[in-house]
Amino acid sequence: MGPKQKGGGAKQRGNAADEVEETLQAVVLADTFETRFEPFTLDKPRCLLPLANTPLIEYTLEFLANAGVEDVFLYGGAHSGQLEKYINASKWRSLSSPFKQLTFLKSTSTSVGDVMRDLDGKHLITGDFIVVSGDVISNLPIEGALASHRARRVANKDAIMTMVLREAGRNHRTKSSSTSPVFIIDPTKDRCLHYEEIDHHSSDSNRLNIDTEIILSHQELDIRQDLIDCSIDICTPDVLSLWSDSFDYQTPRKQFLYGVLKDYELNGKTIHTYIVKDYYAARVRNLKAYDAISKDILSRWAYPLCPDTNLLPGHNYELRKGNLYQEQGVTLARSCVIGRRTVIGQGTSIGDKATVKDTVLGRNCKIGKNVTLDGAYIWDGAVIGDGTTVRHAIVADNVQVGSNCTVEPGALLSFGTKIADSMTISEGKRITNAYREEEDGVPDTDPEVVGEGGEGYEYIPYEDDEDESDTESNASSGLVYNMAQLSLSTDSISTLSSETSDYGISRSGSFSSTGGDEDEQDHFVHDAATSVYDSLRDDVTSDVVQLELVSLRMTANASDNQVRRAVVSAFMKRIAQLIEGGKAAGEAVRQIFGKYREIVERSLFDREKDAKPDQVDLLLLLQQDLVHRSRGDMVLLFLAKELYDLEIIDEEAYEQWWDDERSSSTEEMRQVRSQTQQFVEWLANAEEEESSEEDDDDEESDEE
Repeated sequence: MGPKQKGGGAKQRGNAADEVEETLQAVVLADTFETRFEPFTLDKPRCLLPLANTPLIEYTLEFLANAGVEDVFLYGGAHSGQLEKYINASKWRSLSSPFKQLTFLKSTSTSVGDVMRDLDGKHLITGDFIVVSGDVISNLPIEGALASHRARRVANKDAIMTMVLREAGRNHRTKSSSTSPVFIIDPTKDRCLHYEEIDHHSSDSNRLNIDTEIILSHQELDIRQDLIDCSIDICTPDVLSLWSDSFDYQTPRKQFLYGVLKDYELNGKTIHTYIVKDYYAARVRNLKAYDAISKDILSRWAYPLCPDTNLLPGHNYELRKGNLYQEQGVTLARSCVIGRRTVIGQGTSIGDKATVKDTVLGRNCKIGKNVTLDGAYIWDGAVIGDGTTVRHAIVADNVQVGSNCTVEPGALLSFGTKIADSMTISEGKRITNAYREEEDGVPDTDPEVVGEGGEGYEYIPYEDDEDESDTESNASSGLVYNMAQLSLSTDSISTLSSETSDYGISRSGSFSSTGGDEDEQDHFVHDAATSVYDSLRDDVTSDVVQLELVSLRMTANASDNQVRRAVVSAFMKRIAQLIEGGKAAGEAVRQIFGKYREIVERSLFDREKDAKPDQVDLLLLLQQDLVHRSRGDMVLLFLAKELYDLEIIDEEAYEQWWDDERSSSTEEMRQVRSQTQQFVEWLANAEEEESSEEDDDDEESDEE
């Protein structure tokens, strides 16, 4: 885990030469576990989608190569087979690769938090490392940020992370229109003290709540809403340990950053910022950013990350007047008009009287006569029929659009779809041929959407597919935003909450979410787990702990499941701490569950029922927590026995838990429960013997 970096005595003395010689590692999150690029990501991993005809991952790896990274760990997720095949055939695997080692790691994770905990368990990180998303575009020389980070680390081992942020004004086009990240920074130490996301759709969007203690204990504070979060973090191995210590952390900012800053008094760890003013750094976090960053690249704001740099082997783009980038082997009709900021890939042909401007055309596209392309993104192999108009929309690989069609702004035509002649694809509509795993098969083509002879259907995301941090509608998540419908006034962003009492800040803090019910409930799990853990550590009596937990639950209107999540997180963290302190696993389990049995019992409401959903849920939560902990399989066995001895969990619940497919859904889940199999089998045999004895007693009484 974390202590690996402390190995050498020279490094501990802060020898600068030794620091430079330390191998710089990087972790690339190829899957961001978001749905904003659907339906394209139903067929292809997000990091392989083209930006200015170059896959996103190429820009990220180019940035890391320029940063001097030698060792890269690339985490794949959805469609990891496609990504692995691409990487194996790329220049990054060649003998001339700037990376000494590039390790591709497949993952069954469902969040960034799961990836970080998996990485911690693999013990691959040996020192400082950079964490980036696989859709980062940056020409930033990172030496300055690294130097600042390392200098802080030598002076203070608790300075565990440096976030790279870009100064760009509050309304820069690469920023989100629905939420704004706000960083509260101590400028004397570049230390981040508070983080909050302002939701512009909320009626309370002009309110920022800061703990009173932060205001009173710092003479100078910067409240920054003009920063772009580039998703570039320089970390020490302690960051991984913190991810592993709290299994409720799933997202890097709203949960991990918020949680670590909130728990400063508990863990003593500090997180710092490095603000960039002169270079380009942004993340393609949604389709609006895709459009904005594409324009920046074509306008050469991200130089040398431009098409004529030819990042991919085989590319041969040349820059012409008006920011026109064109490869060899392009066929242009004499009467076609090519406007500014346009990219045309090899093998593409454009017909008579066609007008193309502010558009990216991939390779081997066929554009018919009298076609109008304005602000469009046409990927490889697409066909646009005569007389068709496409404005501010994306047409993916091998899509066929018929003649005299209109594709309106924000429309997304995914891979291989076919639109019949004279059809109109309305604003924001998503068309696909793919299907999701939850569905039984490929849905039938919908002629009302794609026309007679067309192929595809309208893709409508499930309600729970929408990202919590992005509340834009389907139409506004495209390439065109209806700005009149968005509340972007944040002039009163500096309004501070003055709701303080004479007794200072409450144990749960004064953080007030502006992100709606889901944010409040996420914060409940964190705050409640922290509160319960503090009480367990301080040996507070069970009734006092229960009273505070009930109070927190009523305030947040939390569900029974969220209460159990908080209790499990706190109990397991305390048990792990006792074990690390030298206490035997069984003794640690008995100490905590024995003294605080009532807290667990009061979260279960299925005692008198045949089905035991609450008890099964508790066992699953314990199992999931222990997947990532040392000797988790043995601890789970002791837990199962103790919960049975204390009569907290019924015999039927163990059987239902064991048969529940969620308890064996992954290899990790099967592994962590392996030791407990003997106990479950013993319970089953004991039941059979007891039943047999009762039958014998009944027979004897009948004979008498």
